[in-house]
This record gives sequence, structure tokens and C-alpha cells, in this order.
Amino acid sequence: MADVLPLRPRRDPAPPRASTVVPDDRPEPLWREALGRELRFERAARGERIADVAGRAGVSPQYLSEVERGRKDPSSEMISALAGALDLTVRELTRRAGAHLSAGVRLAA
Repeated sequence: MADVLPLRPRRDPAPPRASTVVPDDRPEPLWREALGRELRFERAARGERIADVAGRAGVSPQYLSEVERGRKDPSSEMISALAGALDLTVRELTRRAGAHLSAGVRLAA
């Protein structure tokens, strides 16, 4: 009979840490702002126009502009289309946007 290894008890993930208070009491950045900031950064880094990226994603340039400015909260399908139009995976786009949230970066109004 083969040796049977004992099962290790499953570890629960560490409890979430308390959030850091921003000294000047600025509100936390919103998800849509972080996502829009990353979309705009990637588009600009590629030297592309809003109209070109919007066309590939199947959205209007006005809609993409509003998403980039953090005014619209796109659906998961829209996020996928926008990521694809920039040759990014949804995972990579959301990882980058999450990094903006961690850094507390907020768009100017």
C-alpha cells in the first residue's frame, strides 16, 4: 500500500488590514477613476486617438472619453472590449487599475 501523506489543515487568509487614513481627508479614489486613468495612460503611451481605440472596442468616442475621465462605470463586458482594443487582458488592466487604488491616485475633477 502506498504511503499516505496526512492532510494539512487549511489556512484561512490573513484578516484584512485596517485602511490607512489619508492625512488631508481626501476621499478614496473610485474604481472607475483608477480604471479610466489606466485606460487613458495606455492609450496615450501607444500614441493612439480616442476615436481609434473606441472604434476597435465598439463604443463611441464620447463614451470612451467619459470612461477615461472616471465619469462612467463600465460593465465587465465593456472593460473586456476596452482592454482588448488596447491589446491588454482584463487581468492586466484590472491589476494596473488596482495598483492606482493602492497608491491612492485620484483624478482631478
